[in-house]
Amino acid sequence: MRKTQAKKLPLAPDAKYNDTLVTRFVNNLMWQGKKNTAYVIFYDALDKVAKQTNEQGYDIWKRALANITPAVEVRSRRIGGATFQIPSEVRPDRKVSLSMKWLIRFSRERNGRSMAEKLAGEIVAASKGEGGAFKKKEDTHRMAEANKAFAHFKI
Repeated sequence: MRKTQAKKLPLAPDAKYNDTLVTRFVNNLMWQGKKNTAYVIFYDALDKVAKQTNEQGYDIWKRALANITPAVEVRSRRIGGATFQIPSEVRPDRKVSLSMKWLIRFSRERNGRSMAEKLAGEIVAASKGEGGAFKKKEDTHRMAEANKAFAHFKI
């Protein structure tokens, strides 16, 4: 029998937008415990987004996250010697986590001088329904659709 699941510690909201989602994003963005540097990068990216789009950077970021949040994913399950990709709903907590990780990952892979520029570019692209992170979501949905026949094997 497994041990009881660890309790989730409540996240402190960030200083500028008073949002725990921002803190969670910055925690994912952070490398080697440098949270202050991650905050600087994030706020700088939102400023760049605001300049590019003439809208609030925070609102664009929220829209970008909403656009790249997956609804379904495929999970591998071994049945009788064969491995099937079984589509399943994504838990709400995991949805947010995946979208943040994809946005950060595809930002890092972009071309640009600074991480703030790369992140700003990916945020703008994702808010328009473009970019690597949005493509990843579309691919995930397409894969789940293609494997719909195996849905009766539910995990």
